[in-house]
Amino acid sequence: MSTTSAVSAALVKDGASSSAAVTAKRAARRRTALVWAGRIGLAAFVIGGWQAFTTWKIVDPFFFGQPSGIAKRLVDLFQHGTEFGSFYSNIWTTIQEALAGFALGAVAGVIFGVALGQSRFLADVLGPYIKVVNAIPRIVLGSIFIVAFGIGVLPKILLAAVLVFFIVFFNAFQGVREVDRNILANAKVLGASQTQIIRHVTVPSALTWIIASLHSAFGFAIVGALVGEVLGAQSGLGLVIKTAQNQFDPNGVFATMLVISVIVLGAEWLISKLERRLLSWRPPAPSEANSL
Repeated sequence: MSTTSAVSAALVKDGASSSAAVTAKRAARRRTALVWAGRIGLAAFVIGGWQAFTTWKIVDPFFFGQPSGIAKRLVDLFQHGTEFGSFYSNIWTTIQEALAGFALGAVAGVIFGVALGQSRFLADVLGPYIKVVNAIPRIVLGSIFIVAFGIGVLPKILLAAVLVFFIVFFNAFQGVREVDRNILANAKVLGASQTQIIRHVTVPSALTWIIASLHSAFGFAIVGALVGEVLGAQSGLGLVIKTAQNQFDPNGVFATMLVISVIVLGAEWLISKLERRLLSWRPPAPSEANSL
């Protein structure tokens, strides 16, 4: 009799658990649908209002463009290209510059951030110089790079790398400083070398800070490439925007901005995938757990 009761209780418990899981999944799907409905509704409201205001001449389309004109200009750019070559080649030029600058700046930022976070002496010696360079307006650095290296790809890569470096560096530096000192002490007591401590304790602990910086770093890499192209280039989306501006073509400016936004959103999606893979060991935050 007791065995039968235990089995019945277990079945009831399993049924309740499965019912709760189904309810949670339905709630998650409902929330996702509401989020996407809100996003689409907001986009429709903004684009529709923009189109209506420019059609009714409340806002002058000569200065602010028009969604229908942007769409036509975007199709024209992809079909007929620009005076600097096909639109695809200009997109690829900017992506190459941004990717190279992103990689260079991120690697240098992590190395310097970890090194200075580990060594107070290095931090005291190099800290003021890093702050001085960080205080220099980036557009000035872009001009210096173009004067020194010409209007090729290299100045854009260097400018993008500088923008990325400081974001990643300060996050890596702070992440290393936030490592639990008890864990470091235990690793030293167990006989771990400095290299092993950096590899297995310091960097994994600071990885959350580093990955968080990468989300905004790629956007700054794109900004660096675009600013360099506006200052002087033979191709690239920055040059397309500058030319559209000189020709009083707001639709061309907004069309190119739309392409840039898609590129950055794609990079953000890839970085989020990388973050989930590298930080799979980390327990989910309360906000993340509630969304599951």
